[in-house]
Amino acid sequence: MRPGFGILLASVAARRANIVKLSIVIPVYNERALIPQTLDRVMAAPLPEGLTREIVVVDDCSTDGTREWLGEHAASQPWVTLCLHQRNAGKGAALRTGFAAATGDLVLVQDADLEYDPAEYPQLLSPLLDGRADVVFGTRFLGQTHRVLYYWHAVGNWLLTTLSNMLSNVNLSDMECCYKAFRTDVLRRITLVENRFGFEPEITAKVARLRCRIYEVAVSYSGRTYAEGKKIGWRDGFSALRCIVRYNLLP
Repeated sequence: MRPGFGILLASVAARRANIVKLSIVIPVYNERALIPQTLDRVMAAPLPEGLTREIVVVDDCSTDGTREWLGEHAASQPWVTLCLHQRNAGKGAALRTGFAAATGDLVLVQDADLEYDPAEYPQLLSPLLDGRADVVFGTRFLGQTHRVLYYWHAVGNWLLTTLSNMLSNVNLSDMECCYKAFRTDVLRRITLVENRFGFEPEITAKVARLRCRIYEVAVSYSGRTYAEGKKIGWRDGFSALRCIVRYNLLP
């Protein structure tokens, strides 16, 4: 199928399902160098015809000038909702704030560091718009272009994804991928509690428990090194193990 024809079919399905708005939630912490480009690219990202966007930016108490730039350049834009944390609480906490502020029919998570490309929104949203899915996970491991980085990170991701799959009885290839999109009514049925990167295994366990229709879509990946500002660390790997066990096995 030609890509443009697929987007046209998705837009028709969206109108039939009364899906008219996408909320793009961006958690931000100390990304002053990238946040202007991130917002430009998110706003310029293609969407199926008839689908509008709102951008919900949650600054998690940045200290590098990000907060001030957002207040000066983004807060006045009609398509941006700016939420400010008074203390640094973590990505999961920022996403909870963003989800609560979202008013769209669909919600998509976009990190502020541009490791993931907003130009790929149409393919990520397609299973939601044509009615096949309730939740869509991106995956970096199904054939798209990606930057070659840390071997042990890849091993750790595979182990965490495998354990998550075993306990939730789904067959994801990349549970930790940032790109996740949801029908908003699904998110409203879930109570999230993790403050940091434990959001990923927590949301995975909870959408699996709801028996949501989950699809994976291949996405490209331009990862960062720690010198370039990558924030997730080995402690978050152990936290993910705790979350996988807790949210899959406990009530």
